[in-house]
Amino acid sequence: MKEVIRCAVLGLGRLGYWHAENLAYQVKGAELVTVIDPLAGRAEQVAKELGVSNWSQEPDVAFHDDTIDAVVIVTPTSTHANLITRAAKNGKHVFVEKPLTQELSDADKVINTLQQENVFCQVGFMRRFDPAYAEAKKSIAAGDIGKPLYFKAASRDGNVPHEEFIKHSGGIFLDVAIHDYDIARFLMGQDVSSVQSTGSILLESNQFMEKYNDVDQGLTYLTFDGGATGDVETMRIAPYAYDIRGEVVGTEGAIQIGSMRSTDVKLLTNKGSTHDLIQDFPSRFQNAYLLEMIHFISSVQQGKTPNCTAADGKAALEIASAATESFLSGKKVELKKDTEKTVI
Repeated sequence: MKEVIRCAVLGLGRLGYWHAENLAYQVKGAELVTVIDPLAGRAEQVAKELGVSNWSQEPDVAFHDDTIDAVVIVTPTSTHANLITRAAKNGKHVFVEKPLTQELSDADKVINTLQQENVFCQVGFMRRFDPAYAEAKKSIAAGDIGKPLYFKAASRDGNVPHEEFIKHSGGIFLDVAIHDYDIARFLMGQDVSSVQSTGSILLESNQFMEKYNDVDQGLTYLTFDGGATGDVETMRIAPYAYDIRGEVVGTEGAIQIGSMRSTDVKLLTNKGSTHDLIQDFPSRFQNAYLLEMIHFISSVQQGKTPNCTAADGKAALEIASAATESFLSGKKVELKKDTEKTVI
């Protein structure tokens, strides 16, 4: 077992910075040796803040450094396929933020390269590592609710992305709902066999989304290959909180996951009762981001396949692609076992 995994982080936006900070200070067995960002001055700034000796604007600095064991890719989605491929061909293990690739057609090429080069790839679906979701998975696997029959999820966010982000995001089903598609497979223990989705622009201020074939509210209906069904509600315009919840109904019970409460404190007065609400994803999933990185480093140390693989990333991408296609066509889309999709 390798004691120390030397890492580089590519992409130092908000999430990339958190990953870099975790690797620098909180992940046992990890050593952050290089940070990289194309924005002039950004990598140098982060390097100084985190006490990292090396920085660059060029990913090749990490790829061509034989002392680096793993790279963490937190760059725009359109760059993922290229960067994963280059990392793998240089023998680097890969952690990549979701989605695996922007285009489904690139996923198999990336997976083939990872296999040929014998390197690991973990996709950043952090909900799998959130203690509440992880405990729900254990409970379902133990048979506590019997056979899973129905999956239900709500992802409501009130922080509407700016137009430039929407332009390149791939749409609400790829950018947001894909987290629920992955956790649906994870909790239900079944693959998705068909998808039907719809969506709307509910706020006048978001009409600009129409020119990008995007919406501020979406709904996806799922069927699973084991006979179960489910629905996923996705919203960018929740005015009250960052509200992420899930539920699985089984033959012998149900399990509910998530809460809007920031703390388990309730204030009671003669005017009524109140409790504080979670307002953003860092508050809700801070621990999950750390736990997923701990898992990645541990997997590389031990030479074990990570929990959330490139194949899982491809499966979630297939669902998101089908949901987008269904939204645009207004028709149900079936996912064939050979990964091809048919509109019916």
